[in-house]
Amino acid sequence: MANLRDIEMRIVSTKKTSQITKAMQMVSASKLNRAEQNAKKFVPYMEKVQDVVGAIASGTKDSGHPMLTVRPVKKTAYLVIGSDRGLAGAYNSSVLRKVQATLNERHKSKDEYVILAVGRVVRDYFVKRDHNVIGEIVGLSDQPTFADIKDIARKAVGMFTDGTYDELYMYYNHFVSAIANEVTKKKLLPLTDIAPAGTTASYEFEPSGEAILEVLLPQYAESLIYGALLDGKASEHAARMTAMKSATDNASELIDDLSLSYNRARQAAITQEITEIVGGAAALE
Repeated sequence: MANLRDIEMRIVSTKKTSQITKAMQMVSASKLNRAEQNAKKFVPYMEKVQDVVGAIASGTKDSGHPMLTVRPVKKTAYLVIGSDRGLAGAYNSSVLRKVQATLNERHKSKDEYVILAVGRVVRDYFVKRDHNVIGEIVGLSDQPTFADIKDIARKAVGMFTDGTYDELYMYYNHFVSAIANEVTKKKLLPLTDIAPAGTTASYEFEPSGEAILEVLLPQYAESLIYGALLDGKASEHAARMTAMKSATDNASELIDDLSLSYNRARQAAITQEITEIVGGAAALE
């Protein structure tokens, strides 16, 4: 039977842990509410940009813009969005498993692809495995702005345009609900699917459709990255909230089990003392 003091110390430490996880759950719930609003507010902008770009691209078939041109694939880039911290359940591991499975399936050599990492966990995972990480961004705020990621977004788009790689895929956790998210793979470049999101409007181009595409296409690709980041942040806060709730529930169950063990040990100690007293009284008779 465990020592009463040892059990009591475990109960106290588990209660303190439960208080911490409960507080983290509440903080993540608050952050999730704001992150979800940010992701939803960005959707109308994305749809409008897609509508404009799709309308111009459909009317400018022979623009020859490199972001619209499919070329033979010699090297692939993967933009992987994760988090800087753990304690978020399977948030990071699920997307990393998906990317690693794709790398193993599609490539025979590490020279055939490069990695753009968003989040310290993602960066560390690929660096430790000696993958070619050509871009990284860590230390993002819980509610990031476009200014926070504009450098890596422009680098990702610019390196494709320059021919450093021939296609760019993006992996992130898509926010479904507060208790569910799903790993999403999206082909970012070349832009082969930019049909208008809604009813196609009529636009007059000045000076020309090609000139407008030169400006709009990089902005469109960068906004896709930012939209995925906002979506991923909402998923991260939801995953951390769920993980901390599970930890709090497990701590409560453990406290109940420890309390039961403590009461049994205390009862056994009292019974033993009574037995010793009765035995000593009987020996004196």
